[in-house]
Amino acid sequence: MENRLAEIRRQKKIGQGYLVEKLGVSRQTISSIENGRCTPSLELALDISYLLGIPIEEIFIHENRFIQADQE
Repeated sequence: MENRLAEIRRQKKIGQGYLVEKLGVSRQTISSIENGRCTPSLELALDISYLLGIPIEEIFIHENRFIQADQE
């Protein structure tokens, strides 16, 4: 799953350390999410969304496979 977490975090001038502290996760977890090496749980994705004040779908981009299947 692609995401805009690093971009949004930089725009808001928020360091990874802030997310680590507020979310109770490791810096490695935040880095892995930002680099697309792992996908956060729904709970963590929602927490990130609430913390940044941005809708979840503006941070995390999910390819909607069902729309493509319906068009065939």
